[in-house]
Amino acid sequence: MPVQLLVPPRPTDLGGFSVRRLLPHRSCRAVGPFVFFDHMGPADFAPGHGIDVRPHPHIGLATVTWLFDGEILHRDSLGSVQPIRPGALNWMTAGRGIVHSERTGPDTRIRGGRLHGIQAWVALPEADEECEPGFVHYPAEALPQFTRNGVELILIAGTAFGERSPVEVAMPTFYLEARLAAGARLMLEDEHPERAVYVAEGAARVDVRALQAGDLAVLAPGGTVAIEADGPCRLMLLGGAPLDGPRTIWWNFVSSRPQRIEQAKADWRANRFAHVPGESEFIPLPED
Repeated sequence: MPVQLLVPPRPTDLGGFSVRRLLPHRSCRAVGPFVFFDHMGPADFAPGHGIDVRPHPHIGLATVTWLFDGEILHRDSLGSVQPIRPGALNWMTAGRGIVHSERTGPDTRIRGGRLHGIQAWVALPEADEECEPGFVHYPAEALPQFTRNGVELILIAGTAFGERSPVEVAMPTFYLEARLAAGARLMLEDEHPERAVYVAEGAARVDVRALQAGDLAVLAPGGTVAIEADGPCRLMLLGGAPLDGPRTIWWNFVSSRPQRIEQAKADWRANRFAHVPGESEFIPLPED
């Protein structure tokens, strides 16, 4: 069967903001380099309200923020200040360590509105886990947008369907948004050994397996897979090459070496991470 594993969402309420967590899962720790996958919202904020994710640290990964609706204002310890909106991409490489905050910008907060999107993490190869941190913003017009059999596709990162994203990745990767009309069919080839399909909105089928909104279908390796929309739907397609070894994930830290996680904990407790300019708040280290 093309669907090797169906991962159900784990809903989490972050103080009025709903998140569906798909990865990591006890039966699936990663799909290609993707080790974390959250579906944020949709959440509707009244005027004067929004999100305030205070400064917090990361190591050993890259965060990948992709919005369907709304806006998030990113600030980090490199001095980056960048609002992200639908169709654009924020790619933050933590490497040896970075701190960032994610908030509703002041203009957006005044008028209120909807926030809806995907927050993913990709693990870095072992050789790059301690690289210098970095942040790159890609405007919507920089990312390949194309159609296949009437399916609208945006290639966020990596390679797929004969296209290549300008986003620099550390290992073979593919990550796309796909929008399908009712009855549309998309053929996903086996260019990458690890693949998954996430239904963000609507309903679809992978061959005969029915998928509802919130389902993550991890595909069996090899072979072309037919994906068909049961109605208008929005999908995320993701995966790539297998990781070059197991990863430990604790809070916001990812590493191939468990002792490196312990060092990151100690560094955050001791205030040794760089600070986000202009921010004095922070998220304390969770209890072990």
